[in-house]
Amino acid sequence: MPRLAAFKHRAVTALQRRVVNPVSSRNPAQTLIETTGRVSGEPRRTPVGGSRVGSEFWLVSEHGERSQYVRNIRADPRVRVRVKGRWYAGTAHPLPDDDARARLRALPRGNSAAVALFGTDLLTVRVDLEPEWSTS
Repeated sequence: MPRLAAFKHRAVTALQRRVVNPVSSRNPAQTLIETTGRVSGEPRRTPVGGSRVGSEFWLVSEHGERSQYVRNIRADPRVRVRVKGRWYAGTAHPLPDDDARARLRALPRGNSAAVALFGTDLLTVRVDLEPEWSTS
């Protein structure tokens, strides 16, 4: 990874971990993805932007395979997604062959602009949601 991209990744990640994520996670309207920690086995909640389309939820990871939640998904793809205050269980699928920039254009503008600006290695993630009667 080029030096500038590595610096950008470290700076953005530090800001998100210490400031943005703790504050936005408390907002009941914030969309969250809950993964299982690949080392701890504990639930890990991360604020994300994305959109539910039928029985799928689409998002773009701004740091791709380097995102902790993507690493957790690789270890255990079972996730939960909170959309508009409601939790949905599902199975996440990183899609490296999808055009992440084109996908961002189809997702909510505010978050997509931030992901495009701060992202260093975009990666599309699709979550196949389980039928609503089986969500927790």
